[in-house]
Amino acid sequence: MFVYVANVYYFCDKNIDIIMDNTIEDKILKKMRQNRRGKIFFARDFATFGNYKACGKALERLANQGAIMRVSRGIYTIPKTSKFFGEAPPSIDDVVKAILKRDNAKAIPTGLFAENLLGLSTQVPMKVVYLTDGSPRKLMIGNVPIIFKKTSPKNLAAKGKLSMLVIQALKSIRKDRVTDYETAKVVNILKNENPKHLAHDIQFAPVWIQQIMRKALTATDI
Repeated sequence: MFVYVANVYYFCDKNIDIIMDNTIEDKILKKMRQNRRGKIFFARDFATFGNYKACGKALERLANQGAIMRVSRGIYTIPKTSKFFGEAPPSIDDVVKAILKRDNAKAIPTGLFAENLLGLSTQVPMKVVYLTDGSPRKLMIGNVPIIFKKTSPKNLAAKGKLSMLVIQALKSIRKDRVTDYETAKVVNILKNENPKHLAHDIQFAPVWIQQIMRKALTATDI
């Protein structure tokens, strides 16, 4: 015997109750709940549950009901919760990492965003820009535009995360504007880079940035 209750069918056979998911929403929500809170999901993660349009509508309904959170177009999560702050949306970094993992791509912050990450600027960027070897795209996370710009392999060839970030930040500041204070701060930051990575990465920087990076390389006393 089948009994219908709130979009779920129950099959009753003596003492056996087998719950059968009836809707795409049920299947999506079940899959998301089987993972940790804060995990990023993309609409295509649910392609086996129905066609793209049907899954999109189901995700939209779940978001409108408050069962899941829409992070950006086609990106969803069940947010982490905090005792004091309630639901916490995923960080930009979490979303970017999930996109890069999905696309098997690399990316590096650039421009004012790179400066800000290194503490070379206190100005909050109005947009977050990454250079990538993946597809160029733009998405909104909250009110912040996230822009992926296609770049040459050379810009992503550095081994060290700090040295790669420094190169992009100094390019953004520009040679004629960089101060002695910023130079000293960069050298200090690069002292935390793996010396072998730093030695390798110098070749990918403009000559004037190479001169700054070598000051940190000498200080590492290889």
